[in-house]
Amino acid sequence: MSEDKTKAMVWSGRIRPCIAGAFPPAIKTSLWLLSITVPFSFAVLVMKLTGLLNVIARLFEPVFSLFGLPGESALVFVTACFLNIYSCIAVIETLDLSGRTVTILALMCLISHNLPVETAVQKRTGSSLLKILTVRLGASFAGAFILNMLLPADPSSSIANALGGGLGDAGYPAEIKVWLINILYLCAKIMVLVLILMILQRLLEEFGVTYFLARLLKYPLVLLGIPHQAAFLWIVANTLGLAYGAGVIVDHIERGRLSMAHARILNYHIAISHSLLEDTCLFLAIGVSVWWITIPRVILAAIVVWLKRLADFLREQARRKSHDTVV
Repeated sequence: MSEDKTKAMVWSGRIRPCIAGAFPPAIKTSLWLLSITVPFSFAVLVMKLTGLLNVIARLFEPVFSLFGLPGESALVFVTACFLNIYSCIAVIETLDLSGRTVTILALMCLISHNLPVETAVQKRTGSSLLKILTVRLGASFAGAFILNMLLPADPSSSIANALGGGLGDAGYPAEIKVWLINILYLCAKIMVLVLILMILQRLLEEFGVTYFLARLLKYPLVLLGIPHQAAFLWIVANTLGLAYGAGVIVDHIERGRLSMAHARILNYHIAISHSLLEDTCLFLAIGVSVWWITIPRVILAAIVVWLKRLADFLREQARRKSHDTVV
């Protein structure tokens, strides 16, 4: 069989179906995301025009200044906590924040986003909802505190300005016009990114790359405290994300391929560091450095997991000692 014919068969039999199959769910997902993102972005614009944003800024200024953040940045973080990364990026583009501020906020939002859904998902896979919530919020503020100490004072100009997002004091009509331009640009960006990511996910699965990566990372992940039995699920959580990957994780537990104890350890890691593919790309697309929002997440997740394992070990030792004393 000629090389050209082989390539044609691979294209028609494997690659083309992945691309074609990605379009319907990508369109559906994009429309759902935009139905949340656009109204929320407009609500922030209204708050800015009416002066409510200034009130919120003054209210949160004392707390967020500890992390080198202006008070209005609290709106971005709260948005991420209750909604998703797309929505908090929409808020970022409505505000006029410096690159340094956006980098710190990006790390916080990547750790603590979509909490109502994702903590419920992790509860279903065996973890305490309250503990996971505490870990995620604690890691967000710890990461922000560390980045505030490490980041240069002024690494870049305003990301919002770089995207044409500065609203300024040009009056309501001009500000609304700028918002419309920015939101249309964001809508187009979301639709393109979602489609690309869904095609990529299907290609990774079709050509077995996901399973190959799971085998490749099986033992390196042990250094992060993750049991080697959970390597494949770590890949799932970082390609599909928590909400979409939960079904796979639950299926592994129900079929006995992962113990509940190992699932809980995995949960502590992916609570802080998950969706390294999609969510990181979203912030990368607005100019945030990939290193500042990836390496700290992985390190924080590893620290939390090893502390969890140490606590489990000490608890088991105390239980055994108590049992031996009784006997």
